[in-house]
Amino acid sequence: MHQDSSVAFADRLTQVAAAVEDALAGFLAPAAREGEIARPERLMAAMRHAVLGGGKRLRPFLVIETARLLGRDTGDVMQAACAVEMLHCYSLVHDDLPAMDDDDLRRGQPTVHIAFDEATAILAGDALLTLAFELAAGPAEPDDCGVHLDLVRGLARAAGLGGMVGGQVLDLAAEGRYGDAPPGEAGIETLQAMKTGALLAFSVEAGAILGRATVDQRRALVAYGQAIGAAFQIADDVLDREADAAAMGKRTAKDADKGKGTLVDILGLPAARARRDAIAATAIAALSCFGPEADILRDAARFTVERRV
Repeated sequence: MHQDSSVAFADRLTQVAAAVEDALAGFLAPAAREGEIARPERLMAAMRHAVLGGGKRLRPFLVIETARLLGRDTGDVMQAACAVEMLHCYSLVHDDLPAMDDDDLRRGQPTVHIAFDEATAILAGDALLTLAFELAAGPAEPDDCGVHLDLVRGLARAAGLGGMVGGQVLDLAAEGRYGDAPPGEAGIETLQAMKTGALLAFSVEAGAILGRATVDQRRALVAYGQAIGAAFQIADDVLDREADAAAMGKRTAKDADKGKGTLVDILGLPAARARRDAIAATAIAALSCFGPEADILRDAARFTVERRV
């Protein structure tokens, strides 16, 4: 990424992250929202611990910037962006549990089950998941109902059995928990497309839905999002081998410790980096039907492969 472009992108990412943080804090305020009876203090503290004060906010950034590319910059875009981020954070809370990856550090802080307890962590994840769908469903004017139905359906598919949850099952199987043979290259690509790629890809598609993209625009943006998701996971695997835990804010080399193969293991680091960069180039090429207004998304693809944390 050119230095000037890199600085502009970093500034925009920071700006959007701050706006998303403020919106998330509002949705996770202690006072009960309309239709709620009460918000238990301990549960809210655990949810806020899971969500606030950290993270790149790349997924909500992709929602917001894709919608903005299409001329949509309204409150429902931010609400949908927060829905995607809450769902992502729920997945991290559950992923960190002893029954899953058994991690004690996330974003440089104790994981939720360490800071609170396992039962609270499970319930905090459940609450974030369900709140995410509430946010994705509205607010909506009568003529927006189809848009928000599309959002809810897409979020469910990205998060569910054919997406993130299914990918987590494949991830556990890859550790040998169920007696399965280690996955080959195709199996790892499927696992990663589901566990990590599906929600990243939907973040772009959510922006396309909110921006009322044409069929051709949506097809191009979906292709871009799928490539971003694939490149992001390979970049994560490379960082897991090259970065230290202090820089990452979480334990590194986890997959190697558990004997779980990644594309880095199969391809080797140089070839994995080359695959990562080629997929990012594919993402950028998918935006060819858009003009310079899409440069922020092109820079997001470059950021995905150049990031160091």
